[in-house]
Amino acid sequence: MLTEDTLSIRQMCDAFEVTPRTLRFYESKELLFPIRQGTKRFFTRRDRARLKLILRGKRFGFSLEDIRQILDLYDEDGSNEAQALKTYELAQARLAQMEAQRAELDVAITELRNELKASEPMIAGFRRAAE
Repeated sequence: MLTEDTLSIRQMCDAFEVTPRTLRFYESKELLFPIRQGTKRFFTRRDRARLKLILRGKRFGFSLEDIRQILDLYDEDGSNEAQALKTYELAQARLAQMEAQRAELDVAITELRNELKASEPMIAGFRRAAE
């Protein structure tokens, strides 16, 4: 059960810079499965590996359902082909979404810069009038 390899909730929070609430949330979503002793939770190496993947997935903008699908494909026997293929597929889709968002942002930034530049003479006139 408990070994030197398990971490308390506080140790997990410190190691991964997350809050206890975050860990409990991921546990409630059945993404983490800590050992419970009364009200205490102890996290195994497997939980730490899963949390690392969860946080990386969230940073890339994957949904919790996407992350769950990836985690559920883990094969303890060592063949993680299905997991790698699913991860690659989801990552390609997410990258396409991010690139589309970036293109939209680039257009919006250019338009906003043009609006600001067009407004500069009017703003300068207001400032001169206020002097």
